[in-house]
Amino acid sequence: MAYNISFKSSVRRDPKKLSKAEARRILDQLEKDLSKKPERYPALKGEYAGLRKYRVGDYRVIFAILDKEVVVLRIGHRKDVYR
Repeated sequence: MAYNISFKSSVRRDPKKLSKAEARRILDQLEKDLSKKPERYPALKGEYAGLRKYRVGDYRVIFAILDKEVVVLRIGHRKDVYR
């Protein structure tokens, strides 16, 4: 089952903080992996319960699964993304 990937409007600013090559690598992997089986990635706990994380090197993508859609909420370095 293929999932549609959408981005929260504030996420459009996140890749601008990265180099172009790094941003392209993250977005390419998002399209490839999250559209197939997003439920296989770890669920978060605590105040972020209900959300999931996807790891790309030192970067994390925080997302939620809503019906047949994956909504990307945040993209950032692992030290800053949970703030």
